[in-house]
Amino acid sequence: MNNLKTTSKYGAPLLALALALAACGDASEEASEAVDAATETAEEVAEDAMEDEEAMEDDAMEEEDHSEDAMDDEEAMEDEEAMEEEDAMEDDAMADLPATVVDIAASSDDFSTLVAAVTEAGLVETLQGEGPFTVFAPTNAAFEQALADLGITAEELLAREDLADILTYHVVPGKILAADAIAADGTEIASVQGDTIAVSVVDGNVMVDGATVTAADLEAQNGVVHVIDSVILPG
Repeated sequence: MNNLKTTSKYGAPLLALALALAACGDASEEASEAVDAATETAEEVAEDAMEDEEAMEDDAMEEEDHSEDAMDDEEAMEDEEAMEEEDAMEDDAMADLPATVVDIAASSDDFSTLVAAVTEAGLVETLQGEGPFTVFAPTNAAFEQALADLGITAEELLAREDLADILTYHVVPGKILAADAIAADGTEIASVQGDTIAVSVVDGNVMVDGATVTAADLEAQNGVVHVIDSVILPG
């Protein structure tokens, strides 16, 4: 529609001029040339107007694309900032945790027998490594019951050749939280010692090889500790 208006605006006067020349002197060659020139000029004007309109439309589309790109960039920046903030919060939370699973055990008198056994077996440095480790930690009471069941003393336990095997049977590579253990109900997980540990859920309690988890998800920077009420033995 705009093109028709433009053609009418510029072409009509030129056509009128050409017709006037034709009226003054028969249908002379000059008048015919004037009509042709006017027609050609009108077509050129219309083409120029169309090109201008298309250029304006292209500019509008390009501006819209730039606007969409700017919105995408802004959203990407917001997402990146949110992720960085979340990572920073996770790092801060991690920094507040005990450094290692050994530190968790050493911080409580309830694990003094376990710490003595780990030290005697030369496993302290291993459990202070990068990990992550999942440790099922028997309490002192659990060790006392185990000693009574085995008919040995604490000194005899610490002197056993298979002490390291007993202790590493309580350790699982990777970080297994209570929710993961519940999801693993009825399955077996491989211990660091090499044998597998049976995981089950009984009356809402997580159990490993018959031992009940009495406190769960004591997290350290290199793993997690779950407290159990009895010593578990490989084989």
